[in-house]
Amino acid sequence: MKGRNDWRDGRVIRAETIAPDVRLIEFALDGAPPLQPGSHVTVAVTAGAAQAERCYSCLPCPAGRIRIAVKRHAASRGGSAFMWTLEEGATLRLALPVNRFELSWRAPDYLLVAGGIGITPILGMARALAPRPEPVRLVYGVHQRRQLVFQQELRECLGDRAEMFVAEEGRRIDLAAEIDALSPDGELYICGPLPMLAETKRLWAASGRKPTRLRYEVFGDSGAEPELGFRVEILHRGVSVDVQPEQSLLDALTAAGVDMVSDCRRGECGLCAVDIVDLGGRIDHRDVFLSDAEKDANRTMCACVSRLVGGSAVIDTGYRPA
Repeated sequence: MKGRNDWRDGRVIRAETIAPDVRLIEFALDGAPPLQPGSHVTVAVTAGAAQAERCYSCLPCPAGRIRIAVKRHAASRGGSAFMWTLEEGATLRLALPVNRFELSWRAPDYLLVAGGIGITPILGMARALAPRPEPVRLVYGVHQRRQLVFQQELRECLGDRAEMFVAEEGRRIDLAAEIDALSPDGELYICGPLPMLAETKRLWAASGRKPTRLRYEVFGDSGAEPELGFRVEILHRGVSVDVQPEQSLLDALTAAGVDMVSDCRRGECGLCAVDIVDLGGRIDHRDVFLSDAEKDANRTMCACVSRLVGGSAVIDTGYRPA
């Protein structure tokens, strides 16, 4: 929720391009605790002409440091473009990390799945699980070999328990086979683009496994449609808000003075969901909170990540005049 984050000034102490479209950025941040696998940090960015917040998964690093890897997205909402401008010595506001993608530490075996830049939270899990007695396997898929990052770190901690798949070389992760090889009470942790996650959720449900044994994190900007501007009218307030291509609906509403409840800003918790009263366009649902049936109905959308593909809508934020 607004105000829950503990904001601090962070200073860039390392900025390095580690792949053609991936930049590793490390901050010195007073008060940053030792990070648990799955943690993420919220960063205040300048997206176009607007101020916004973006969340990034944390890489393993010592206390007092925050290390992230940022993929440059050609059609992003401006966050990655801003982050790529940072050089050593730059300062910006960061919130102390939180963790909503925690390891349970109780499974008989583990399957870790990463797609693209989704390797960032998975790397910390791999390091944490590597010395434990429970079996662990990691599969990591990318489109092109040049997109692979942290290969050496993965090999060092997991050896042949980590396997890389490059689509342009004809190798793709066989998710069904990987799930079948997991024990009945094994756990799967996955971070990747929405289509990959949707297929994993479908296969997991079809296998009859417990839903609580599947844990996931998703990219907030991995939509099916390009990011266009759109307009929303807020029911009972007589206010219309224009959402720019580089803005989320949540950021635009907040900037316009509309009180919104939010937390994860990643399309996972559902706190920022708004009701759709009238829809003059299509919704690109980018969250993992709503069910497929709810998305098909187009009566609700998560304001932090989902957006209209142009057009306009009348939304209900829950406001009622006194």
